[in-house]
Amino acid sequence: MTPSKSFCLEVSGLFACFTRPEMKVERVSYDVMTPSSARAVFESVLWKPAIRWRVHRIEVLKPIRWINLRRNEVSAVVSTRNVQQSMAAGTGTLGLNIEEERQQRAGYFLRDVAYRIHADLSLAPGRTAEPLIKYTEMFARRASKGQCVNQPYLGCREFAADFRLADEAAQASTPPIGETRELGWMLHDLDFTHPSDPQPRFFNAKMVAGTIEVPPFEEARG
Repeated sequence: MTPSKSFCLEVSGLFACFTRPEMKVERVSYDVMTPSSARAVFESVLWKPAIRWRVHRIEVLKPIRWINLRRNEVSAVVSTRNVQQSMAAGTGTLGLNIEEERQQRAGYFLRDVAYRIHADLSLAPGRTAEPLIKYTEMFARRASKGQCVNQPYLGCREFAADFRLADEAAQASTPPIGETRELGWMLHDLDFTHPSDPQPRFFNAKMVAGTIEVPPFEEARG
């Protein structure tokens, strides 16, 4: 069995949107944070090719509240083909005219959110010869100081997240909400077995007294 070390972070923010993939036009959030979004928070603090994060529990610390917002979004992206042609030619225009590509979209987002997320840090396959303690100490040091590789966010990059390393005392002082509900099929994460065509995998989520137990990724369904 691969050695691992468990860590816990508390994350919070004014807004969040963990977008349901079945919504094609308007952005609609899941009721709670998804495992993939939680993993991204841990990776924003520490990511190395030699390590892997596995989220196994998400605790909801504030009541689930919603807000409707209408935002300006850009409807296009710079194509990969244009980038390749410009690189080959040494010149080219890669900018987008925001006025031409802007469109308004409504969104159904979460507001005033706070979560406690638990994840195991382990070595990636083929990297077991490296000392795991080097990465666990590195993460603990960075998280305790509030350092990160990039700004953690809550589903969408414009919804920045505050975070802190949660020890046992911090966990005991703020219990999760007492609500229990069925959350339905939720995105677990993407399967990168074929990197050029990642596939989403889902699990049947249930919140019990404010806590969602996340099954191993291998048990999720495509």
